[in-house]
Amino acid sequence: MSSDGSGTGMSSSPTKITFNYSPEASRPPIEVSAKSYASTEENIDGKGVSEPVGPVQEHIVTQQKKAAKIHDFCLGIPFGGLVLSGGIAGFIFTRNSTTLSTGVLFGGALLALSTFSLKVWRQGKSSLPFILGQAVLATALLWKNFQTYSMTLKLFPTGFYAFISAAMLGFYFYVVMSGGNPPPKKFRPSVVAPSE
Repeated sequence: MSSDGSGTGMSSSPTKITFNYSPEASRPPIEVSAKSYASTEENIDGKGVSEPVGPVQEHIVTQQKKAAKIHDFCLGIPFGGLVLSGGIAGFIFTRNSTTLSTGVLFGGALLALSTFSLKVWRQGKSSLPFILGQAVLATALLWKNFQTYSMTLKLFPTGFYAFISAAMLGFYFYVVMSGGNPPPKKFRPSVVAPSE
């Protein structure tokens, strides 16, 4: 059918596709623009002639960057706070300076990395180094607490911390494998509805 609705046949319309790729994480990775042109067939001296009329519809599709459903700092800050407060509480009850130093060093480092990850994320930059740093600390805590648990078989606190550290290590693995933190709303590409 032609654009004026007269019922004449349509030939296949050419499509123009443009791909733009930006290697930076803060920009949308792929933008596809498709323009379709209608053509009419006129009968001039018994011959069919195709002429492009102009753009009929335009579709702009922006592919969202794959990202995790939850940010690393949403669980990293509470995890760091738990490790830090556990180290302080362990020192208060047992007067063991190793517990205090482990809790303060690991908990403080986890809190710092999570907070820096949040600040960098707000700027629209990649927080991958901070996620990897948190994963390394979670691995070290898992190793240390699992060794202590296997020697003492105490479920609390070493078994608990080993379990939580393993869960956080799995979470950091998920965040890295899914593409990192989702971008802030102010840096997300706007979704354009197709114009008709």
